[in-house]
Amino acid sequence: MLPNEIKPALQGAIPSVVATCSIDGTPNATVISQVYYVDEKHVALSYQFFNKTVRNVRENPYVALCVVDPNTYREWYLEARFDHSETEGPVFDAMDMQIEAIASMTGMTGIFKLKAADIYEVLSVRVLKNRANG
Repeated sequence: MLPNEIKPALQGAIPSVVATCSIDGTPNATVISQVYYVDEKHVALSYQFFNKTVRNVRENPYVALCVVDPNTYREWYLEARFDHSETEGPVFDAMDMQIEAIASMTGMTGIFKLKAADIYEVLSVRVLKNRANG
């Protein structure tokens, strides 16, 4: 389901946007530092400090994501459903290391702390816009 062309957008070079909705229909959108490629059907979101997003996902497991390719500025739109959280293992360790690298590059070492890697099943994916080519 996830094409190879999306992988640069899942490297954390450009922050992504995640939109959620509470059970009563109240929307919430926030910037997230990392959407991580797990496999062709799954991505992981870094659970760091966005409590409203996590609360919404526990009530209503569906999210919308916008990720951007840092080379082409192509925007990808994903719809996904929360599956589970991981606080250890290869995905968590890789994301933790990548978050440390992002923090180091932005002068925010010690501020970003990965609490969990939240794993999502990707339900759909499409290109929104390619700014580089109009």
